Amino acid sequence: MPIIAPISRDERRLMQKAIHKTHDKNYARRLTAMLMLHRGDRVSDVARTLCCARSSVGRWINWFTQSGVEGLKSLPAGRARRWPFEHICTLLRELVKHSPGDFGYQRSRWSTELLAIKINEITGCQLNAGTVRRWLPSAGIVWRRAAPTLRIRDPHKDEKMAAIHKALDECCAEHPVFYEDEVDIHLNPKIGADWQLRGQQKRVVTPGQVKPAMWAATAKVRRCSSAC
Repeated sequence: MPIIAPISRDERRLMQKAIHKTHDKNYARRLTAMLMLHRGDRVSDVARTLCCARSSVGRWINWFTQSGVEGLKSLPAGRARRWPFEHICTLLRELVKHSPGDFGYQRSRWSTELLAIKINEITGCQLNAGTVRRWLPSAGIVWRRAAPTLRIRDPHKDEKMAAIHKALDECCAEHPVFYEDEVDIHLNPKIGADWQLRGQQKRVVTPGQVKPAMWAATAKVRRCSSAC
C-alpha cells in the first residue's frame, strides 16, 4: 500500500515533465522517489534504486506531504543576503550618474570605497567595499573609460563671465586682478576609467587640438631646445 497520498494523473505528468526538463538532479531524484512510492515501491527499494539513505527518502516524504511538489525543490545555495540588495543597486545606479564632487568630495571619479561610504551614509548599513564591488555588475554598472567630448557649453559660463567682469570692474589696490602668461596647459589629458552605467558612456570635456598661436610657438621652441 502506498505510504503517501495518491497523486492525480495530471500531477504525475507534470512531475515527469519536470524530471525531464530540470537541471537540478537532486530535485529530479526527489520527484522520482515520489512517483516510485506512488507506484507502491517500498522505501528500501526506492533508497536502493536512487542510491540514497532511507532517512533521506523519509525526509522527502515529509516535504511532499506538507508542501507538495514545491516542497521538493532545492533551496538556493549559500545564505540569504543580509542587506536590501535591490534598494542598494538602485542607489548605486543613481550615484554613478553624478560626480563625487556633487556630494562635496574632492575626487573626480568614484571608487568602491567611496561608494561604500556614501551607501552606508544614506542607508545606515555597514557594507564593505568588497561587497559593493561584487554587486556593481549585477546593478548594470561597469568599469570603463569616459569618452572625450568637444564643444560642450558650460552651464555656468554666464555666472563665471559675470564674476570675471565684476572683478575687472572693481580692480584696485585692495582687490587686484592677476593675469597668468604662458600657462602650461595639457590640451590632451589622459582620461581614466570610472564606474558608469552599462551602455551609457560618460563624456568628459576636453579642449582637443585647438591651440592658440602663442602656445604653439612656445611648444615649438621647447621642442627645439630639448632636441639641442
